[in-house]
Amino acid sequence: MLYLKICSQNLRPKKLPSALENDPHYNITNLKCRVNCSFYFKIGACRHGDKCSRLHNKPTFSQTIVMPNVYSNPQHNQTESVISDQEVQLHFDEFFEEIFVEMEDKYGEIEEMNVCDNLGDHLVGNVYVKFRKEEDAEKAMNALNLRWFNGRPLTCDLSPVTDFREACCRQYELGECTRGGFCNFMHLKPISRDLRKRLYGRSKKRSKSRSRSRDRSHRRRSRSRDRDRRGRSGRY
Repeated sequence: MLYLKICSQNLRPKKLPSALENDPHYNITNLKCRVNCSFYFKIGACRHGDKCSRLHNKPTFSQTIVMPNVYSNPQHNQTESVISDQEVQLHFDEFFEEIFVEMEDKYGEIEEMNVCDNLGDHLVGNVYVKFRKEEDAEKAMNALNLRWFNGRPLTCDLSPVTDFREACCRQYELGECTRGGFCNFMHLKPISRDLRKRLYGRSKKRSKSRSRSRDRSHRRRSRSRDRDRRGRSGRY
């Protein structure tokens, strides 16, 4: 009875995923009492998609956005000729820098950006951008859903992922993942060390510039108050 009472307090029922509409074992109580999908919560993506039997609760606000299937690794494209690791890294660095710089210049300061190098449909080429402010993430999402990239319309959503350490495959980082590109945890493609210093150094320089501007403004206000006090006391 207590279980049913708790379930009855949920919000109005949502429409069933298409794959479950005709399932005789599924009813509205099942739907309302489903547990959250841990993969979607941790990674912002699930290999079952709309067919998942668990809930995918999309956030209404978040610092992080996700653009699915944006990056195309030339080594994964069978039509490409043999390409060296150095060429792939250069190609990826150019892609990463283009996205990062435009995002930060147009929408706001970026704390972290990551690109998946997985092969599974739900993770391949996914780009995650974590902004410093939630309102910047929302602004970016709204704008990017009207944009095109590499001849294709972009799709952008808010993502529940804020801690990428939980979303990453630790075995992959150690070079020990046995699932390969079809692992359900993120295999993040690293950028070169020089590019990382250059891109993430932009934010530090901006912060220092804002700090110096605030200091100068504070000193000007202090000098102005000192002059006012001297004027009122009759001293020059």
